Amino acid sequence: MRVLIVDDEPPARARLRRLLDSMQDVEIAGEARDGEEALAQVAALAPAAIFLDVQMPGASGLDVAASLADPAPAVVFVTAFDQYALQAFDAAAVDYLLKPVEPERLARAVQRLREKVAGASARLAPAKLLIPDRGRTHVVPVADILWLEAADNYVVVHTPDRAPLMRRPLGALLEDLGEAFIRCHRSAAVALAHVVAVEPLEKGDATIRMRGDSRVPCSRQYRAAVVARLRSVR
Repeated sequence: MRVLIVDDEPPARARLRRLLDSMQDVEIAGEARDGEEALAQVAALAPAAIFLDVQMPGASGLDVAASLADPAPAVVFVTAFDQYALQAFDAAAVDYLLKPVEPERLARAVQRLREKVAGASARLAPAKLLIPDRGRTHVVPVADILWLEAADNYVVVHTPDRAPLMRRPLGALLEDLGEAFIRCHRSAAVALAHVVAVEPLEKGDATIRMRGDSRVPCSRQYRAAVVARLRSVR
């Protein structure tokens, strides 16, 4: 389970990292020091969960939780103050931890995250997509999808032999498809299993070469996350 740690205090981030590092199924995708950086890291790294401080310079943790775009990671608030608990659970937080975080209490929060993430994965990983098209229905096995291309409120579903148009926002479709896909551009996502190479371009951007030699743009803000995910699945 990939997690992001968000806290403006380095000692608090370091302590939480040490505790999470002892849990075999938890991978720390990154850290952020404030709300703005947290939102950028979520977009780039696509963590399954965030451990999120409440009081930070600029945007608070509650502001960050309210600004998360779909598919949104699960949130555990970590704070020295207990007065935000009601607002935290109104924001659909999985748990609310008080500093200094105790190992036993953190273990319970992580178990709740496991259950939430596992339940979401079980619900949101279809084997095929059914795409209506002018009186007919395309049946597209998810395993055949090379990449997805956003077109307003539609998605072009690229496979080796066809590219039907599905009426669905890209973010919502990625939430359904789960971790087999990763966004590489604001208007594109790729199937990790079909990536052949990530080829660098100028200014940090890249092109992702897929099986069959189709090529997909990769923005610099997504490139590191794509490469990291490829390392983790191969």
